[in-house]
Amino acid sequence: MRIAYSVETVRAAEQDLMARLPEGTLMQRAAAGLAAACADLLHRVYGARVALLTGSGDNGGDALYAGARLARRGAGVTAVLLAPDRAHPDGLRALRAAGGRVVSADGAERSLAETALADADLVLDGIVGIGGKGGLREEAKRLIGLVRGTVVAVDLPSGVDADTGEVHGAAVRADATVTFGTYKPGLLIDPAHGHAGALRLVDIGLGAHLPSVPDAEALQHDDVAALLPRPSAESDKYRRGVVGVVAGSARYPGAAVLAVAGALRGGAGAVRYVGPGADTVIARFPETLVHTGPPAKAGRVQSWVVGPGLGDGAAARHSLDDVLGSDIPVLVDADGLHLLPSGGLHGRTAATLLTPHAGEAAALLGASREEVESGRLAAVRALADKYGATVLLKGSTTLIASPASSGHPVRVNPTGTGWLATAGSGDVLSGLTGSLLATGLPARDAASAGAYLHGLAARRTTAPSGAPIAAYDVATAVPDAWRDVLG
Repeated sequence: MRIAYSVETVRAAEQDLMARLPEGTLMQRAAAGLAAACADLLHRVYGARVALLTGSGDNGGDALYAGARLARRGAGVTAVLLAPDRAHPDGLRALRAAGGRVVSADGAERSLAETALADADLVLDGIVGIGGKGGLREEAKRLIGLVRGTVVAVDLPSGVDADTGEVHGAAVRADATVTFGTYKPGLLIDPAHGHAGALRLVDIGLGAHLPSVPDAEALQHDDVAALLPRPSAESDKYRRGVVGVVAGSARYPGAAVLAVAGALRGGAGAVRYVGPGADTVIARFPETLVHTGPPAKAGRVQSWVVGPGLGDGAAARHSLDDVLGSDIPVLVDADGLHLLPSGGLHGRTAATLLTPHAGEAAALLGASREEVESGRLAAVRALADKYGATVLLKGSTTLIASPASSGHPVRVNPTGTGWLATAGSGDVLSGLTGSLLATGLPARDAASAGAYLHGLAARRTTAPSGAPIAAYDVATAVPDAWRDVLG
């Protein structure tokens, strides 16, 4: 599992650790890891051209010390200083002692600085560190635009917000980011995640000084494998769980089929479909149990999925109210989200899981879609608190949040592909996740595992050619993704 901590928490942990170590130890550990990562990217250090684009403070110091290590291995290293009077003095001395060159970004040495950046095989972005706010200043923006080689960000790309993943203005787009001690939430969450490139974590000894509960976490294969249900020899279809799907309408019959397709592959022992698309569903999936409704009279289920293609009429509202009035977990998606009570769902005793995309989240929050997409972390937290529910916010980075009172960190889904932006893929995700709910997983875990498998299935379907995919392709690839996670 990748875990991430806020800047405030990281700073406190660093101060605690530095008080127990000789001065400069942490910076040397960071620089050693950074230099090693650069050496891996260069393949051959001797004779390589390396430029360090540095600002003031410790972030620039990390870059300078790493540059000194590369210079001692035979690289030609030039530090381009954006703030010569405030550059890290010990780092400068180390670089010069190792044979590195130092030039100012402006004045008489401006052309030397520009040439060093343009000709470099690798450029270290040491402009600002994790405490930086706002986008790049114009001079930094101009200089980073000259770079043609590989860009490695020091701790995080300059210009992105380490805590939220927001990007206000211009920011460095790195090919790789080498971060120290722990991941920061912004490295995992778009739009900043899209600026980070490949992530590499350097251990500098912070682990024991960080709290047990992070601010964000991203599950990996082993974490998801531990969540997935495994039937025993004594299992039958009812013990494995039955998921009820209330979806589809005369206008959107396909939503019912796709939601059921996902539900059949989510681990539950049976799928019970309720709605006007029974004939269409049973023709495609004869193993489905069907009922015309209402949901309360359809038979026993352990979870409900309601909303995909449901429409917005009186029948849809009645179905939603019927399902929310039950005492079992409910997943609400698509049209169901538009019918939610404005006061939230705080009165429900069973788990509720909402799965909006950015546009639906914006409508629920009374915000613009742009505000949600640029501030995904704030949006998913606000939704969870407003509705008293677990929220899976779909998008370029899918986030899962519980209300703040739960004490759980936000989860970041690391799988997926841009090809998932296709009609019906959300219906498949709803069915899959609702099925996991029926097996007994808590809403947060069901959402995490569902998003992970859904994204992995899409990757497997589109790879290796990167060809377009349809929603049903994703559903049929879920068993392979499941086997991949377990194997």
